[in-house]
Amino acid sequence: MKRLLISVSIAALSACGAQDNSNDIEPDTVSAAETELLLPLPDQTSPAIVSEDLAIRIKTLADDTFEGRGPGTEAGEASADWIAAEMARIGLSPAGEDETFFQTVKMVNQTVDTENSHFQLTKPDGTALPLTPKENVVFWTKHQDKNELSFDATDVVFVGYGSVAPEYEWDDYAGEDFSGKTVIMLVNDPGFATGDPELFKGKAMTYYGRWTYKFEEAARQGATAAIIIHETEPASYGWDVVSNSWSGAQSDLVRSDGGADRAMLEGWITRDTAEELFASAGLDLEALKQQAKSNSFTPVPLEGVKASGKISQSIDQLESRNVVGKLTGKVTPDEYVLYTAHWDHLGKKSEEKTGAPGEDFYQDQIFNGAVDNATGSAALLEIAEAMAADDLERSALFLSVTLEESGLLGSAFYAENPLIPHSQVVAGINMDGALPIGRTKDMVVVGYGASELEDILRDVLVEQDRVIKP
Repeated sequence: MKRLLISVSIAALSACGAQDNSNDIEPDTVSAAETELLLPLPDQTSPAIVSEDLAIRIKTLADDTFEGRGPGTEAGEASADWIAAEMARIGLSPAGEDETFFQTVKMVNQTVDTENSHFQLTKPDGTALPLTPKENVVFWTKHQDKNELSFDATDVVFVGYGSVAPEYEWDDYAGEDFSGKTVIMLVNDPGFATGDPELFKGKAMTYYGRWTYKFEEAARQGATAAIIIHETEPASYGWDVVSNSWSGAQSDLVRSDGGADRAMLEGWITRDTAEELFASAGLDLEALKQQAKSNSFTPVPLEGVKASGKISQSIDQLESRNVVGKLTGKVTPDEYVLYTAHWDHLGKKSEEKTGAPGEDFYQDQIFNGAVDNATGSAALLEIAEAMAADDLERSALFLSVTLEESGLLGSAFYAENPLIPHSQVVAGINMDGALPIGRTKDMVVVGYGASELEDILRDVLVEQDRVIKP
């Protein structure tokens, strides 16, 4: 459990002594947090960090009752209620709006009607490349104010990794005009491809490698549509994750411009599909990938290839919530260490069940999310319970965010609407997807090199005869 253990190690160093009454909460606050819980809280847990406590919390959050913890759904939001009630039970004070454990996050769900929508790539000979939603393509739009959108016959251009990084003297768009064009790009960033630790932090992915950045940058470049080519190793997940995550209802924050600053269509295609498309234009995808490793790369048009699309969608206005509790420090109460983990997952499948009962595992409609991220949410509560029994020097803020699976949106909302001023937060530790593989010699740090907390962690690991791995 690499990511879990790193967080526990650093949390333990942040605490000492016994908690005073400043973190006690009134009985009516506890009962309010426990109102109409769908599942009971643990009967008893220990202030020590132990596997039994983690197990019961993981099992509860991953239970079918919460239907995959979909943000904005009745069952999903009930899991946020459970986390708030558990925060109250273990001794945290409310740190949300109106003296509650909640921060309201306004959101929209957009669902593409795949029967009446399409994304089409036409080869130079005029034939259409076979594209089947979920099988080899997924697509959507971030435009929130229109139920129908369409575009015709745009030119298609390969833009390498789709990154513009002045600090690395890197511009995959080379200052060209991409208005009215469809851009196709690789996943991850050039550092991963080259392995050069001096370039984009090498194998450690930077924000330039994230799909969120790639779609944002394509929009800034004026592209009508933006498509990422999926590959398992640089993405760090298989096509099944792509097809499940980007089908059905897609969630987003309510945006003041209705999403007008985004490309009209965003999506992914499989590597095999991309190879066929590039070959139709007389191009070798693998050779272009080699070219894209250099900052001398310039965009490559897929001559004769055209892209068109139509989206018919439903738009639902909903609300979700971040859950936030705190413990007050004795020495510097206005300084906070922030602990975060997202509570949401993918909810339920949109397709109807098929087959006879018990015939096929995939009849199960619920994405339970035991690893992603009931593990991190359980760790958040476990650390909070341990720290609540101690006498803290600094204060601690425990933030369980929503809408992570849709692009870190609950975190983004909190960053834009902080409940504690950012200037008072001295460090932040995030937990996502503790790996159920047993003890490890190494401990992976996501975003390695960004924090002095790694120096503290390194000292702890030396005592355990272990090492940090970026």
